[in-house]
Amino acid sequence: MRQASAVGALLAACLPGLAGAVDVQARAKLFGTARALPSHDLQRRLDRTPAYDGSADFRLMLRHTVGSVTILADHALTLVSGDSHGLLQALQPILDQSPAGDGHRMVNLTWDIESGARHRSWGRVDRLAVQHRLKDWSLTLGRQAVSWGNGMVFAPMDLFNPFAPTTVDRDYKAGDDLFLAERLLANGGDLQLLAVARRDERGRRTGQAASAALKWHGFAGPLEFDLLAAKHYRDQVFGGGFRWPLGVALMRSDLVATRLRDGGWRLSGLLNADVSLIAAGRNAYVFAEYFHNGFGVAKLPPIADRLPSPLAQRLSRGEVFNPMRDYLAVGGNLEWHPLVNQALTLIGNLNDGSVLLQTSVTHERGDHQRLQLGVVTPLGQRGKEFGGIPVFGDQLTNGGGKTLFMRWLHYF
Repeated sequence: MRQASAVGALLAACLPGLAGAVDVQARAKLFGTARALPSHDLQRRLDRTPAYDGSADFRLMLRHTVGSVTILADHALTLVSGDSHGLLQALQPILDQSPAGDGHRMVNLTWDIESGARHRSWGRVDRLAVQHRLKDWSLTLGRQAVSWGNGMVFAPMDLFNPFAPTTVDRDYKAGDDLFLAERLLANGGDLQLLAVARRDERGRRTGQAASAALKWHGFAGPLEFDLLAAKHYRDQVFGGGFRWPLGVALMRSDLVATRLRDGGWRLSGLLNADVSLIAAGRNAYVFAEYFHNGFGVAKLPPIADRLPSPLAQRLSRGEVFNPMRDYLAVGGNLEWHPLVNQALTLIGNLNDGSVLLQTSVTHERGDHQRLQLGVVTPLGQRGKEFGGIPVFGDQLTNGGGKTLFMRWLHYF
C-alpha cells in the first residue's frame, strides 16, 4: 500500500540528479468526528451539542540510502478545526493522536502556520534521523520512534509516546529526539541501548527530563522475553515482557515496576491472549487483555485536579490514558469480505463498572486507499470514567457522549 508513486516520479523529474537516490512516499488523511454531548458535560455547557471536529494531514516521507547509511525525514502539514479546539480534552477518549508540537522535545521542529478560535494549522518534522547499519549493529541518531512492550490495548512498558487505547490511526507513532544502539545476538536476540533527550517545563535541556534505557530481547525454549532497566525522567523503571504459545493462543504479559524519586514503588502490568480462527468461513481474530495501572486510583476524586501527582504527570505526558487501576479489554476483528472488515473492542473499568464500546468498519478501496467509519459509545453513569469524569462533582463532567468518526487515507 505504501509504494513509491507519482510523488516520487514528480520529484525525480524536477530533480534528475536525485533520480533513483531518494525514495519518496506520501500519505493524505482526513479525520472527522461528531459527538453528542450529555447535559452534564463541560463542553456542552460552554458551547453546544453535537460537537463537530475535523482534521486534515499530509505526510511526506523521504528515505535515502547510501551503502550502510540511511537518512530519513518525514514532514507533516496538519490542520485541525472544530468545536472542541482549545477546550479541555485530557481525559476524553483519544481517537486521533497526531502530534501537535514539540514543547518538551530536545529540538523544536514544529511551526505554526495560522490559528484562530476554532482552528489551527502547523508544520512538523516527525522523523529526521541517520541510521548506520553494520552486520550485527545498528546505530540511529535523530528523531525516530521506538515501541516496546506486548500491550494490545494498553501499554505499560512503552514509555515513549504510546498510543491511547482508543486511538484509531496507528500508522505512524510520534518520534522522539534519541540515540539508539542495537546489537544483534547470535541466538536471534538483541540488546538495545536508548537515550532520549528532552526539555523540562521551563524549556531547559536537563537530564532530569531525559530517559536512558537498556533492553535485552532473548529466548528460552518456547518463551520469548524482554528485560528492561531504565531511568525515566527522575524515576527508575524495571520491566519484563514475555510471550509464549498456549494451545492455539499466543499469550503475552508485561510487568513494570517504577521506583519514584520522591519515594515508593508503583507496579503496573498486563496479561493478554489472542487467537486467529475461521468463523462461518470468514477470517476472524479475538483477544482479551487485563491491565493493572499502578498509578491509578480506586475512586475518582470529585474535582479533576485532585488526582495524585504521579498519575497526573503521566496523564499530561501521554504515558497513561486512564485514571483508575483495573481494566479488562476484549474484542476482535471479522473479515466480511476481502476488502471489508469490522473491528470491535470493549474496554471495561473494573473499579467503577463503566464500559466503553468502540467498533468500526474499514473498506480497503484499492491498493492505496482506505475508508473507515466507526462509533464510540460510553456505557456508564455520569461520574464514572466512561460516563463522564467529574470536573466539579458529577454535576459537571468531561469525556462522556457517543461519538461517530470517519477516517480516510490515501497513499501516493
